[in-house]
Amino acid sequence: MSRAIDIDRYVDGVLAGDRTTLGRAITLVESTKPEHQGLAQELLVRLLPHVGATQRVGITGVPGAGKSTFIDMLGTNLTAAGHRVAVLAVDPTSSRTGGSILGDKTRMQRLAVDAAAFIRPSPTSGTLGGVTRSTRESIVVVEAAGYDVVLVETVGVGQSETLVANMVDFFLVLMISGAGDDLQGIKKGVLELADMIAVNKADGDNEKRARIAAADYQVAMRMMQPASPNWNPPVLTCSGMHNVGLDTLWAQIDLHRSKLTESGEWAERRSRQQVDWMWSTVDERLATELHHNAKVRAMRADLEHEVRAGKLTPTLAADRLLAAFRS
Repeated sequence: MSRAIDIDRYVDGVLAGDRTTLGRAITLVESTKPEHQGLAQELLVRLLPHVGATQRVGITGVPGAGKSTFIDMLGTNLTAAGHRVAVLAVDPTSSRTGGSILGDKTRMQRLAVDAAAFIRPSPTSGTLGGVTRSTRESIVVVEAAGYDVVLVETVGVGQSETLVANMVDFFLVLMISGAGDDLQGIKKGVLELADMIAVNKADGDNEKRARIAAADYQVAMRMMQPASPNWNPPVLTCSGMHNVGLDTLWAQIDLHRSKLTESGEWAERRSRQQVDWMWSTVDERLATELHHNAKVRAMRADLEHEVRAGKLTPTLAADRLLAAFRS
């Protein structure tokens, strides 16, 4: 990245939809260098008035659910209908593996060459909090560049699903028949986040099994309290490979937005997410400052040794580290 960053040029380039400037702007917001972070925030503040009227969809799925093929086909359908589609990823494993989404990008062959689409891998280093921070800020940048549909894929598992659900308008969970003996393979926490479950690969000999699995998931969803009083999450079957059921699926996403907009919940959710983003950033910054504090670093090895040896409780050790940090 150039040492002299012209924020005016970045703002103009992003708003004009220039892909080269868009890529550089996202690189800037992903940067962990202090001199870049101030510039990134200036850029984001100037872009904020140009975002908001978009559809943000989070997508997760069990291993082998065919997310890449599904996103490739869904995104292609949307660009054919006149939308501009950005695909972003949250990959908590990328700091260890180098970023599995890079392989996914090559599998999204249609979107990768679609002039109305933009695919961005997640950062290949940093904490999960850092990756999600940069993803949230990347959403602002791509929306300002004119992408009206943002698909946020969670590549990892666990906490990343909760974090992605908290930065999108709609959270889609992709399943397949026979995933971990069907219901045994479902994490309750993921189902509670879902605005829709789609059983993918419902084609050929697998179509009947997919419909049976969908019926099982419907029973499971009825036993849970819906996240929204204005929406009961549907369970559909589809085939990303053969483009079957994707139009129906997107119609449900549009219906969800209409219902929540009418009730006022859609705007309230967006506002709540902004405040949650603020506090998660506070938590991340405090943790970073704590770990880099000179007094904390001087005590850290000795306290860890005492905790391992059973000479000191973890709580007391934590209290001493925090006391050193505060002083």
